[in-house]
This record gives sequence, structure tokens and C-alpha cells, in this order.
Amino acid sequence: MYGTLAAAPEEEQVQTKLTVRLERRWVEAAKGYASRHGTTLSRLIEAYLRHLPEIEAAERNDDTPILRRLRGVLPPDASVEQHREHLVEKYLG
Repeated sequence: MYGTLAAAPEEEQVQTKLTVRLERRWVEAAKGYASRHGTTLSRLIEAYLRHLPEIEAAERNDDTPILRRLRGVLPPDASVEQHREHLVEKYLG
């Protein structure tokens, strides 16, 4: 889901301990998920945190895969009626 993460140079890999308070059910669910996917909860959280900048960039740019495929199909000022006409032509010929 998150792809492969490149390791930082050795001198940058300083680890620190963090205490997070969560409901027990979420901790147990996350541990189970990590176990089923052959990883640890720490690695799972680290992968998610490393992925946050990409998520934020996508939110700022509205640049998700589905939007990239749809972009340019209709003019930006298209009306609902124009959109309907486009869909009718596309799917009903």
C-alpha cells in the first residue's frame, strides 16, 4: 500500500521512544494487522508517518489517480447539463 521506503543514511537513523495512549482494542487490532503483514507495529507506524507528506501533497493538489484520469474531460466551467450530455454520448453513443 505504501510502497518501498528508502533507508536514510546510517547517521540519520537515530531512533527514539514514543508513548501513545490508545484504546486497547485499537492497539490489539493494529498488532494483529502488523503480524498478518509480517511487520511490527513500530514499522507500520513509521511507514505511515513517512507517507504523510505524500498524502498532504495529494490533498493540496487534488492530484489523486482518479482525478488525473478525469482531468480535462470537460471544461472547468461545465454545467451539470453538459456533464449529463457528455455521459450520454460516452456511454450510450
